[in-house]
Amino acid sequence: MTKANHTADGSARVIRVGTRQSALALTQTGQVIDQLKQLSEQHGLPYTFEIVKIVTKGDRILDVTLSKVGGKGLFVKEIEQALIDGEIDMAVHSMKDMPFELPEGLMNGAVPKRVDPRDVIITSTGGGLSSLPEGAKIGTSSLRRASQLKSYRPDIELVSIRGNIDSRIRKLETEEFDAIVLAAAGLQRMGWESRIHDRLPIDICVPAVGQGALGIECRESDAGVRELLSLLNDPVSELAVRAERSFLGALNGGCQIPIGAHAVVTLPAGLEEKSVEGAVIELVGIVGSPDGAVLLKEIGKDSDPEALGLAVADKLRASGADDILAQVRG
Repeated sequence: MTKANHTADGSARVIRVGTRQSALALTQTGQVIDQLKQLSEQHGLPYTFEIVKIVTKGDRILDVTLSKVGGKGLFVKEIEQALIDGEIDMAVHSMKDMPFELPEGLMNGAVPKRVDPRDVIITSTGGGLSSLPEGAKIGTSSLRRASQLKSYRPDIELVSIRGNIDSRIRKLETEEFDAIVLAAAGLQRMGWESRIHDRLPIDICVPAVGQGALGIECRESDAGVRELLSLLNDPVSELAVRAERSFLGALNGGCQIPIGAHAVVTLPAGLEEKSVEGAVIELVGIVGSPDGAVLLKEIGKDSDPEALGLAVADKLRASGADDILAQVRG
């Protein structure tokens, strides 16, 4: 397989883009491809694109909570293997699904501009979180969301709910939930923002690491794809995600344990749009027990995203985060 911009016969190279086959995954992959087509035309790069649908372990197992399935990369491993084997040339992931450590030879080629990272509530009555009655039944598969919501509202009942966005929304009605919790980003990308009844403030529910961002993974050796993806990368989003993922790596975390992080990047006045030199990052990180009885939160600031992630993780460790995570991992 050629790594050049053209194939051996001189025709435009077809870039095969791997993705999960859910409606959201296909929608966000299509949106990325539309941006790449525009960028490739603007820069005279002769590429065409083809979507390759791949089923992951996380997609196959829907009757068990994510925390019980175990392992990291539940929604990316099979896709990464296809990259390694040369069956695809890049992959579009929800960044929150990506483990900290990538397989040898693979890299994050781009972090496109991030959308709303917050969690949201959809309720059966159309009201927000504060409108829910005492003992309200809320559906979520996330220990991170469960921990923070129980800490904020100890009275609520949390029930595991799996499936794609539309199936979860259907379960809100058919399984008599008072509310379900989803990521704002997925609803935004699907054009379903009108269904959101309440956006949860960061001080109530810190998002998952990388939530609202996409990760475009490719082979380190593929110069043509790396060149193209560099045009799609948003430096501010990348800086924030690097800080959050450093925090994730320091705590040896994944999407199956109750940790969250959210970074905000402040740029110096007058800084060029594509530069982050001199930027300051503020990171909030949390670790909580699944029942919400213990919720640890720390905040830090730095210009170095990796150092910041490590520092906030160290603060949480000093407060007992490792003990909580050890109990969750069993």
